Amino acid sequence: MRILITGGSGFIGTNAVEHFSKDFDVMNVDIAKPKMNSHIKYWTNIDICEYNSLEHAVMEFNPDYILHLAARTDLDGKSVSDYSANTIGVENILKVASKLKHLKKIVITSSMLVCHVAYHPKDQYDYSPSTFYGESKVITEQQTWKANLKCDWAIIRPTSIWGPWFGEPYRNFFDIVKKRMYFHLGNKGCTKTYGYVGNSIYQIDRLLFTETSNYNQKVFYIGDKPAINISEWADEIGKELGFRIPTMPWGIVKLAAYLGDWLKGVGIHFPMTSFRLKNMTTDNIINLDLTYEIAPNPPYNRIKGVRETLKWLELHK
Repeated sequence: MRILITGGSGFIGTNAVEHFSKDFDVMNVDIAKPKMNSHIKYWTNIDICEYNSLEHAVMEFNPDYILHLAARTDLDGKSVSDYSANTIGVENILKVASKLKHLKKIVITSSMLVCHVAYHPKDQYDYSPSTFYGESKVITEQQTWKANLKCDWAIIRPTSIWGPWFGEPYRNFFDIVKKRMYFHLGNKGCTKTYGYVGNSIYQIDRLLFTETSNYNQKVFYIGDKPAINISEWADEIGKELGFRIPTMPWGIVKLAAYLGDWLKGVGIHFPMTSFRLKNMTTDNIINLDLTYEIAPNPPYNRIKGVRETLKWLELHK
């Protein structure tokens, strides 16, 4: 079996290539070099926004399955047009997929941010983005619905995913805790649906190889049950590292966020802004029941995930 993974040099993509390459013939299409040297043999340097190059490589590889992860995922874009990978790139992937006669399934990656934090969509067509990134992922989903694919397909919306090979913001979270620079935000810690990447790959694997032909159940959130309060999570990390997490008064935290807003306005990066503070203090609990029906036995509990992540961080300082 051949699996095409777009964005296989990214965070989830690196874990996906590592997982699927054990048993399948894998091709990673990405503009970035793989994070692991052992993955270079799977890599094809192609921009998914360049249709001709993409079509030639994919048609030649002739995959049985496609896992589409490639995307621009930051929130810094000034307009939806800045996220061409999420619009033009997806259109190109779907166009090529429609030409593959033996393609069994394609999984298209969207984002939970097609709805703003704490918004609970009424159904899989209900969107309420608050960022240009979120808007671009709405287009990702709408294009997928309109593609009239002949093969089976599904859309996944990763929640707050963390673990080996991650970047901002959750690597920053772990790094700050490790350096003893993390403080509980007064009593404002929020409860959210997070997902350890090892469990995310398990869920993606099950979705890729399980039929999802019911058009009323095409969108699956990727994450772990139960949701957890970020203060509890930080305490678990601190316990593994051998210390307790202190608490900072809420007023000081708000001042730090305002300072971050000002520094961002003059082009200086600061780990705390009002936007990030709002995200860190707003509950966002996602219903994962549909995903757990197909993938009911995630292989990692949170403590095991924390330990694996801390080991990885020690090797990649």
